[in-house]
Amino acid sequence: MRRLGVPGITRLVGNTPLLRVRLFEREFPDVEVYAKAEWFNPGGSVKDRAALSMIEDGERTGALTHDRTIIDSTSGNTGIAYALVGAAKGYQVKLVMPGNVSAERKALVTAYGAEIVYSDAGEGSDGAIRTVRELVAADPDRYFYPDQYSNPANPRAHYEGTAVEILGQTEGRITHFLAGLGTTGTFVGTSRRLKEHDPSIRTIAIQPEDSFHGLEGLKHLPTAIVPKVWTPELADEVWGCPTEPAYELAREIARREGLLVGHSSGAALWGVRRLAAQIERGVVVTVFPDAGDRYLSTGLYGRKRS
Repeated sequence: MRRLGVPGITRLVGNTPLLRVRLFEREFPDVEVYAKAEWFNPGGSVKDRAALSMIEDGERTGALTHDRTIIDSTSGNTGIAYALVGAAKGYQVKLVMPGNVSAERKALVTAYGAEIVYSDAGEGSDGAIRTVRELVAADPDRYFYPDQYSNPANPRAHYEGTAVEILGQTEGRITHFLAGLGTTGTFVGTSRRLKEHDPSIRTIAIQPEDSFHGLEGLKHLPTAIVPKVWTPELADEVWGCPTEPAYELAREIARREGLLVGHSSGAALWGVRRLAAQIERGVVVTVFPDAGDRYLSTGLYGRKRS
């Protein structure tokens, strides 16, 4: 008797839809805009790609065995992805998260059975990085520490997956790629592959405009611990995005196109609008890292304060 179904939830990571975004169509009719809908990954975000890649790399090299606990710092989405993949593969997972990450993210990590250690909310993702390094240094034989900010398997997931999907889905017509910077893995891996395919493809990286921002998941690199995987020469431009306009665009695309997306997707839209104003025509692809339902408690979709 033939068995039906997919052998394991991790097989569903990747191959996400590329959606046409029409938010700016009236203003810029000759600019086609598309977004990778990364919440279609089983863990609900783009970070499923990197987490699976890093864990399977650890398995291949022998650094990860079932007597070790997967540990890393995360602002939320990578932690959810680690927890999901760990549960699917039978590993214990321990995560260091800033205390102010959204309630939905904390609940999701816990639902998959992972342990959470909270770092100082005021120190953001950098504080979580320092805390996880202290934990690993104190008991190195206990843990497998992928270190998403330094691990080449992070951008490799996008080099081998995200970029290849984009080229296929656009039939090679893409002219511009734009993505936010957190670990920088999505931008670095995707941009590298796209530029190998066609060096004329322009790549724009988006970061918060300063260190005090509300764009959860993104890093202001000039004032942060810079990820080792960051490769600045792959960015034709790096733009600083203000928080409130990103929030407004996230709210607008939910109301006008039914796409409920998170803070970083709003930042991507801000970048797309700025780019569209500079070019006469083009095929622009960006990444919507996750959906907005895991930010409802943050007030992202509340009314703007007067």
